[in-house]
Amino acid sequence: MKEILVPETSHILYNSDSRKMDKLSNESVNLVLTSPPYPMVEMWDDLFKSWDKNTKSALAKNLGNEAFEAMHLQLDKVWSECFRVLKEGGILLVNIGDATRSIGGEFSLFSNHSRILQACRNFGFSSLPDILWRKQTNSPTKFMGSGMYPVGAYVTYEHEYILVLRKGGLRKYSKSETEIRRNSAFFWEERNVWFSDIWDLKGERQIFKDVGASRERTAAFPLDFAYRLVNMFSIKGDTVLDPFLGTGTASLAALLACRNSVGYDVDEGILEIARKRLLGAMNVSSKILQNRLQSHLDFISDRKKQKKEISHKNKHYGFPVITSQETELTFESVDSSIENGHFSLKAHYSRFNLQNSSKK
Repeated sequence: MKEILVPETSHILYNSDSRKMDKLSNESVNLVLTSPPYPMVEMWDDLFKSWDKNTKSALAKNLGNEAFEAMHLQLDKVWSECFRVLKEGGILLVNIGDATRSIGGEFSLFSNHSRILQACRNFGFSSLPDILWRKQTNSPTKFMGSGMYPVGAYVTYEHEYILVLRKGGLRKYSKSETEIRRNSAFFWEERNVWFSDIWDLKGERQIFKDVGASRERTAAFPLDFAYRLVNMFSIKGDTVLDPFLGTGTASLAALLACRNSVGYDVDEGILEIARKRLLGAMNVSSKILQNRLQSHLDFISDRKKQKKEISHKNKHYGFPVITSQETELTFESVDSSIENGHFSLKAHYSRFNLQNSSKK
């Protein structure tokens, strides 16, 4: 069997402010995947206040619109940096929710997603069709406002956005990248689910105690969410950046998908959690790949029972696939994830075997 095309990846965690990512050179990143602090969500007020005195002043005076804009002006610095470090054709993915809040006794929606979209377009990004993430994390008693009485009842928010933006036109691939791109393909049935405009994935809330982190919680997106996006919008060997890394979900997804990663966070305690997750990637790798392959084999088995045509075979594993674009895809499992410096790791890979999955 031919040797794998990307046998090693690197992963660097910077304990630094991503409003100025001077450790990254221009056009050095292929994909940015992040979920920033949400403006006008109270758990992030202290962070925004520490960044900018105008935010602190506006909140103290109950000036909601002014506080909202002041917070976003700080995030704009990060989006500008993302544009700088992304290569032509690179993708910026932003998971963001709108905020609802009462300021000075007045309840209002603060549209974070539209504000970020406009800012990024001003920086030169092109906006592409986005994804609506239905989190459904609220309790059954989730009424907002006056309950059963009109007109003071409000729609309950249970969705967030995954904004998809591109720097420049379609990405162009070198000869070697073209081969890796074929190797990085996903299954036909995965494409049909992944590239739908509404996702139903449960959100995650993590509470941190006694870990040396300065903040007690973070609204992290699930690993399945990040892993899916990394596979959708990058190829193996690419570099994935998360300017608000938190517990390292984006970097872990990149490592599992045979991509390099860079992450920024101002909280060293949170980065320590991310570091430990990356070092434990071997424990997750085989399971996530086994699930993907078994799901495909089950899909093929069901298709055969329905007597539907299957015209192609994967060259590396021998199982049937629906399209010719799937014939060269492979999966690499993590053999090791080891430190090679402070908050710096290397991961090594080998070709994933089907193990106990039968060729149906």
